Amino acid sequence: MDIELRGIAAARGWPAPGCRCASCGRLRAAGVRHEPFAARVDGVPLDELPRTDVPGGYEVRGPDGGLVLVAAGPGARPEPVPGAEYAAVLLDLAGSPEHLGYLRRTGAVASTTRVFAVHVDHRLPSEAELERRMAFWTRPRPGPFRTLLLGGSRSGKSAEAELRLAACPDVLYVATGPAGDGDPEWARRVAAHRLRRPDWWRTVETTGLADVLASETGAVLVDGLGTWLAAAMDETGAWDDPSLVLPRIDGLVAAWRDTAARVVAVSDEVGLSLVPPTASGRAFRDMLGLVNQRLAAESEEAALVVAGRVAELR
Repeated sequence: MDIELRGIAAARGWPAPGCRCASCGRLRAAGVRHEPFAARVDGVPLDELPRTDVPGGYEVRGPDGGLVLVAAGPGARPEPVPGAEYAAVLLDLAGSPEHLGYLRRTGAVASTTRVFAVHVDHRLPSEAELERRMAFWTRPRPGPFRTLLLGGSRSGKSAEAELRLAACPDVLYVATGPAGDGDPEWARRVAAHRLRRPDWWRTVETTGLADVLASETGAVLVDGLGTWLAAAMDETGAWDDPSLVLPRIDGLVAAWRDTAARVVAVSDEVGLSLVPPTASGRAFRDMLGLVNQRLAAESEEAALVVAGRVAELR
């Protein structure tokens, strides 16, 4: 089946006429414009093919008999027909990349299904960012593969981790921090993270990361290493003697190196802040810096997230 996209943008195009946002400004300055979504399947315009409406979109049957699932517009999440396996899907990945994970989970998208982003607009900052994300979404990496994401507080590192695994059919989310009982502000943060995650992701709250990495073979998101280390230092009494936590760190690094899973782990970058005023604070900073260095050395990918923007670390 040959899919030819004549346009990939939302109804107003990208950049949108009169829009002053940075995304539209970048494209306008570069002299680039993406026309509203239009496509041909084996040379036949999409709207001339046999069509069946489904919630959130429609499916068409190509001249060769293959099925194509199409999102109706920005924000739409087309439901697959039960039992269908699509030759191609044209989805609003800018707004709902996790819907691709759902379609993979149901079997509607197989390894041979071609995936296209349509209804694209200024919800994405740039063409380059679309290309970067599509690499994660259209070709989700199997394990073993390890990614370490570093960033400061509120840098967007957790959202980047979720984005990288959004199109996977099954993800284990490993929460290493407290649930927020007795701390309303922390509980709100935990709730916000849960709302961002797809309903079908599994969640486990544990500091036993080595055991998780040893047993899992699918996609795993660890958020985060700072709270894991704080718990490990509590359990080993390492606040006064940081050397006591080193065996736990050795065990984590060994499990990270040997895992069969596709792992994305979030950690705090501690080297850019002020020197902590207490001995325990300095001990934590030094040990977390050590954890970050050792895991980065055993990772296929590492990146720094700053103000929601990602810098790959080579």
